[in-house]
Amino acid sequence: MDNPVSPLPDIQALATLVHLARRARESSDATELDFIVVNESHALAPYRQSALWLRDIGVTALSGVVAPEGNAPYVQWLRDVFRHLDKEPVDAPRVLDRAALPATLAADWDAWLPPQGLWLTLPAAGRFPGGALLLARDQPWSKGEAYLLEEWAATWSQARALKAADSGWLRFWQRFAGQTSGSRALRLPGWRSLALTALIAAGFIPVHLTVLAPAELVPLNPAVIRAPLDGVVDQILVIPNQKVQVGDDLFEFDRANIQNRLQIALRALGTTQAEYRQKSQQALFDPISKSQLAVLQGHLAEKNTEVAYLRKLDRRGVVIAPRAGVALFDDPTEWIGRPVVTGERVMMVADEHAVEVEAWLSPADAIPLDTGAAVTLYLNADPLHPVRALLRYVGHEAMERPDGKYAYRVRATLEDAELSPRVGLKGTAKLNGGQVSLAYWALRRPLAGLRTWLGV
Repeated sequence: MDNPVSPLPDIQALATLVHLARRARESSDATELDFIVVNESHALAPYRQSALWLRDIGVTALSGVVAPEGNAPYVQWLRDVFRHLDKEPVDAPRVLDRAALPATLAADWDAWLPPQGLWLTLPAAGRFPGGALLLARDQPWSKGEAYLLEEWAATWSQARALKAADSGWLRFWQRFAGQTSGSRALRLPGWRSLALTALIAAGFIPVHLTVLAPAELVPLNPAVIRAPLDGVVDQILVIPNQKVQVGDDLFEFDRANIQNRLQIALRALGTTQAEYRQKSQQALFDPISKSQLAVLQGHLAEKNTEVAYLRKLDRRGVVIAPRAGVALFDDPTEWIGRPVVTGERVMMVADEHAVEVEAWLSPADAIPLDTGAAVTLYLNADPLHPVRALLRYVGHEAMERPDGKYAYRVRATLEDAELSPRVGLKGTAKLNGGQVSLAYWALRRPLAGLRTWLGV
């Protein structure tokens, strides 16, 4: 080795070594420790460049660089150099130059590194797989520097092995156990052991599997008022939530066309009747007129039928309430002038106190629900007084909601028949399923999300 000097370092060098050992012990994690070895080793022996390589990761740290880029040409060349030199590992420091490498790697030495390199083996320990530290500079390396750096590399490797063990679940376990990462046995102190046992036992406590769904109070057995004919709504004769009685007018169609057709039919009927009377009188003396009476009778019956139909159609132009209750529909102004077809729903008439719970269950929350299961509705208007109900049925097919999402329709009847909340109130329903363990209840949604994310 060039520039041989005494292998015994001076007091200042020993103090630097002790300082670096303390820095390694006090480092917070492996990343900080890697940064220390490639940058602060300069205090023991000056160098221009350094690189850290670990067997399981590769090039993990470079001097003067926050984080090495794995696809950079320099990093890829260093990776090949480390792999080649690690084929014949040596424990003692090794002085390197381009002559120590094969021709394919030596050709790029001058482009990436100074002439003089020093290879330091980092011994494996525990979960730390070991690796190597490469230091490079323009001046040759002395024995004293190599001795100090070898000792520093061994100290750093031990600290790195402790950081590798003091990570992940093992680190959490050790902290919970009140032990350091250097402890060989993981034994829980008394109260921690009891706490862990209680936590595991609590995971088996049976609880009801519950899900939440948006819900509202809807009328029970309402009378649906549909359009009796094709036409245009002329006017709405009631207001939303107005109480109506049997036979009250609800809304009216634009009947101008029907009434015009009725007037024309009445005039045609009058003409046919006059013609029939005339032919009846002539039939007494004219055989030809008598033969035409049968045809005129058919025309007369046809006109009478047409008039009767148009009168009935005109009466149907005003829709009346089939039962007593409240009229439930949207804003009246949205219906005036709106064309409707036969059978289209316009409004409902229902008993305002005969209500049931309607909820919309998301497919992600479609747990097994039995008929008669408990349902609790927390109304937005009165959250402190929940409404109790019993599950009546769950729709077999998810339906598209106005917001574009799909959900299953759920209906539940009120437990207290005398309770009379107002129809239309909204809230959140809690649906109770079967019993499961507390651990499953807590982990069901996270596990479902993880399964979706993994695609299994």
